[in-house]
Amino acid sequence: MLALDVTDPASVLAARDEALATGPVDAVVNNAGYGLDGVFEAMTDDDIRGVFETNVFGLMRVTRAFIPHFRDRGTGTFVQVASMGGRLTFPLYSVYHATKWAVEGFSESLQYELEQFGIRVRIVEPGVIRTDFYGRNRATAGAEAPSAYDAFAANVARVSMEAGAKGESADVVAAAIVRAAEGPGRMRIPVGKPAPALLRARKLLPEGLFLRQVKRLYR
Repeated sequence: MLALDVTDPASVLAARDEALATGPVDAVVNNAGYGLDGVFEAMTDDDIRGVFETNVFGLMRVTRAFIPHFRDRGTGTFVQVASMGGRLTFPLYSVYHATKWAVEGFSESLQYELEQFGIRVRIVEPGVIRTDFYGRNRATAGAEAPSAYDAFAANVARVSMEAGAKGESADVVAAAIVRAAEGPGRMRIPVGKPAPALLRARKLLPEGLFLRQVKRLYR
């Protein structure tokens, strides 16, 4: 186990060098991240910067640090852990969704330039998983939201926490990460209910109909 703080450029480079000192690296899994939810009107600049620093800029730092190694070897895989929330949205997660949509766009674009060097980019998109995303790794808006949002926010929080309690084991995501790292396959890998079904519906349904279906979940 190596110490690695993705928000600290020096820590990223030190961990890379320590890892490479033991031998070649075949795959890098970017899994650092945390959830942020709450009314956007109550989000502070620090809230927004913090979650982008970990979920997006940290992932970019680690990716950039290992590209030269993979390029020199002519092989390697980046497994970027995004979320079904990188291609669809739920209420009160606007800033978190912004980070995951950024990861999706960054990773999809990156694969065009890295493919020529034998480097693969895979995006794992977990659904609702029983992890500390709903507990220790969950942050909320730093400022107090206006009372006008109280009823809506309370209802959304209840639905979200109930869904989190019924989520699948993190083992399904771990298995998907291993598959992504080890072999060929699709660039995007939705895993864990309801990610595959919801992402398929988002693709097939008219936008207005899909958005109405999401709204019904929170009534």
